Amino acid sequence: MATKNDSQLNSVIGDGSIFEGKFYINGSLKINGRFEGEIKTKEHLIVGETGKVKTDITARRVTVGGTVIGNIEAEEDVSLLSTGRILGNIRAPKVNIEDGVVVEGEISISGGQKKGIKNIIEESFGSGQKLNDVIKGERAAIREEKKVSSQDA
Repeated sequence: MATKNDSQLNSVIGDGSIFEGKFYINGSLKINGRFEGEIKTKEHLIVGETGKVKTDITARRVTVGGTVIGNIEAEEDVSLLSTGRILGNIRAPKVNIEDGVVVEGEISISGGQKKGIKNIIEESFGSGQKLNDVIKGERAAIREEKKVSSQDA
């Protein structure tokens, strides 16, 4: 599972290890063991296939191949590998999901937009043709057809 940030990986909670508490890290972290507490990193957090994490995650990038119970918030992107199991909400500009992932929670993808996602979607829905405009156009077309057919008669 090589990533573009592996060169900055400076902490690992190894398979069979257990960590409980607060972990604030200036760099990337890979968890192959069990972690319960609080995690914050300005870089990449990787939950390996054997990783079991119970916390809310805040990071620049997150990759999940193991189990996470808690919310995930990423500044750039979240990658959910086929072995990933997540119970919690995910919020990121970009989310990559492989076949086989299991997620229970809401996924909010902003596409990098700065204003509220709800506003973007509502504005998009509000633009374009409205039913009344279509009906008015059809009525005008029918009147025009009647006018042309009465002139031909």
